[in-house]
Amino acid sequence: MCQDSKLEALRQHQREWEKRASQMPERRQRFITTSGEPVERVYTPLDIEGLDYERDLGFPGEYPFTRAIHHTGHRGRLWTMRMFSGFGSAEETNRRYKYLLEHGETGLSVAFDFPTLNGYDTDDPLARGEFGKCGVAVSSLADMEILFDGIRQDEITTSMTINGPAAVIWAMYIAAAEKKGIPMASLGGTIQNDILKEFIAQNSYIFPPGPSLRLVVDTFEFGSKHLPKWNTISISGYHIREAGATALQELAFTLADGLAYVQAGVDRGLEVNDFAPRLSFFFNAHNDFFEEIAKYRAARRIWAREMKSRFGADERSQWLRFYTQTAGCSLTAQQPEINIIRTTIQALAAALGGTQSLHTNSMDEALALPSEKAVLIALRTQQIIAHESGVTNTIDPLGGSYLVEALTNRMEQGVYRYFEQIDSLGGVIPAIEMGFFQQEIARSAYRYQQEIESGERTIVGVNDYVLDEPLTIPILRMDEEGERRHLERLHRVRRERDNEKLSAKLEALRQAALSTQNLMPYILEAVRAYGTLGEICDVLRQVLGEYKAVALV
Repeated sequence: MCQDSKLEALRQHQREWEKRASQMPERRQRFITTSGEPVERVYTPLDIEGLDYERDLGFPGEYPFTRAIHHTGHRGRLWTMRMFSGFGSAEETNRRYKYLLEHGETGLSVAFDFPTLNGYDTDDPLARGEFGKCGVAVSSLADMEILFDGIRQDEITTSMTINGPAAVIWAMYIAAAEKKGIPMASLGGTIQNDILKEFIAQNSYIFPPGPSLRLVVDTFEFGSKHLPKWNTISISGYHIREAGATALQELAFTLADGLAYVQAGVDRGLEVNDFAPRLSFFFNAHNDFFEEIAKYRAARRIWAREMKSRFGADERSQWLRFYTQTAGCSLTAQQPEINIIRTTIQALAAALGGTQSLHTNSMDEALALPSEKAVLIALRTQQIIAHESGVTNTIDPLGGSYLVEALTNRMEQGVYRYFEQIDSLGGVIPAIEMGFFQQEIARSAYRYQQEIESGERTIVGVNDYVLDEPLTIPILRMDEEGERRHLERLHRVRRERDNEKLSAKLEALRQAALSTQNLMPYILEAVRAYGTLGEICDVLRQVLGEYKAVALV
């Protein structure tokens, strides 16, 4: 029987099966993904009709990299276990890093506090009351030195979640390593540095979009010349998803941002294969197991195709490498222990989806910064998946699943529809300025919340299976002396540094910002002279301006 005849016979069989199945009882609910996409009763070869193995899947490590970017996947190397950590003072955070490394963490990930994220020193009036909120305070090179005291920066990779002032914080990390005798060429890690995502979702920007993009491309150029092992951007869908986007929106908006960054580098005159291999991505792992896996597989395929067709990029530049964090927005303050189960499901999806690096949220993060016990359980979750579950024994074990392949195809088709919409608006920056991304996310977030409040979507412990009992887990208490120590150090730095030398370095930075020169060397010189984060960012604010968001009607 020919293939067409087999498919027609299958269609007829499926119609008959559906007729019988429709007469059977089913739970009275809508069968939808976390993103609200419909899920069919069953998936068959008819749902992936037209899928070509060589064109659309291929073998792991081969174009279009749907199945994996490396030939051996997690058989060759496990993902980096990189727990996102930072709270209060540099001293406290340094102790947490050493604790995690002692218990098997294989990479560091730095969370910064609100003043640092927005380019302010801790003693700035605008930063009052915000010390240590959601991360560590870093006001000068002196803080960075303490943050990594006793940690060999050339023996560990570090990811830093920083965007508006990313170039300055990166310079501090480089200078701290240099003071230990470690050359910058030996450093490996990532700065998030994804300013377009900030305008779309998280809002910790400083400068307008154009100047912000200039700074990002400056880091591409500087990194490609001086830090060959460093990822100069982590193009982030995570915060887009946390703001309320669907899986499709997370993927489409993130890849659109990524292509805009590549275009900006090419427009600067950079050779795409000089900087594109050091681009990385950062995705969310939400609750819907199969939808998330399909998202990661579609991401690799789309990125490879676009880099090849748009930019003529070579194979290494076509790889989409990504870091995953389990969904913070899925955690509940109610019955916090069950967050361990949510995180396990999400982490398993990331592993099966082929992540290169993973953070697992702690059970208490809906309530406070994680305690040592909670963060150790979160780390052990990854270790059990890696060493006991068997999912790392083969590459892309869900490849060929009718459901997964159908979801992957649907995700890809949806991304291209969004690309067309963004292009019709003139590209990513005009779409940001029109509020397109923000409105799309707001609509999705509203729909999701309506589903919870109506009971259409069950959130265990929140709108069903509710318990009326007191909180039983211990909550981390911050060191009240941390802010005092930090401020004393900041004031001491200002007193003891060579202020005349620093003034010259800041003036050189100002002059460079008025020109078209790459600003990284000038920022690095100001950091080495112990210029503070706020002082350096203030110089750039004066020249580049500050972005003020326009309220959307």
